[in-house]
Amino acid sequence: MKREHRRRDIIDLLAEGGSASLDMLAHHFAVSKMTIHRDLDELEAEGLLRRTRGGATIEASTQFESDFRHRTQMAVDEKRAVARRGADFIEPGMSVMVDDGSTSQTILPFLVEKRPLTVITNNMALITELAGEAGINLIALGGTFSRKFNGFFGAVTENALASLRADISFISSSAIQGRTAFHQDQEALEVKRRMIASSARRYLLVDHGKFGRTALHLLTDLKVFDGIVTSSALSAETAASLRQDGLTLHFAEDLPA
Repeated sequence: MKREHRRRDIIDLLAEGGSASLDMLAHHFAVSKMTIHRDLDELEAEGLLRRTRGGATIEASTQFESDFRHRTQMAVDEKRAVARRGADFIEPGMSVMVDDGSTSQTILPFLVEKRPLTVITNNMALITELAGEAGINLIALGGTFSRKFNGFFGAVTENALASLRADISFISSSAIQGRTAFHQDQEALEVKRRMIASSARRYLLVDHGKFGRTALHLLTDLKVFDGIVTSSALSAETAASLRQDGLTLHFAEDLPA
């Protein structure tokens, strides 16, 4: 097996299982542990995994965001319910901005239900599925493609956002501590900030497991959002604290007003 193919397959294995030991990888690919060491070192340098003692993982940490394929397998039902609730704020004819997050991605079928819409996104999954969809005017944000995030980022993306204005945006975040949202990746963070600045109304879509966590970069104060959409699995104490700070919560289980 060529080195490039083996390294691609290592990421595929980690995306499915979350982590793997050095011994398991060496046995699976029938190569020496030293070869796997080199593979893991280079993949870590590319930001595609993080080394652990005796192996590697693709699971998130305060400084590392996991591969999008791994994230799409986490809290699937909750994310879909959160996205469905977020879509209640969309009206036909609106321009809607959606970021690269795995929670945001699950809003896809609910966008189709609300057409006609203009959808502005850097999310490759949404771009692929919405291309050519009747009633959807798709504005695909170009830029540098990230295999890890399955989306487009960088100066080209940010400059495009500076010239656009949306009625509503849906943003995701990998960590929330107190009344602050955080993210591990600076490029993803900058695009999210531009989307927030380029929309008239903003909603944070986030599953309850993201609360009480922190990450390397501060994204924004939660006060910039018109609403935070999560699920009733959020602890009553956390919900009460957020509401006391003047933040508006919408639970996936609530009926739209």
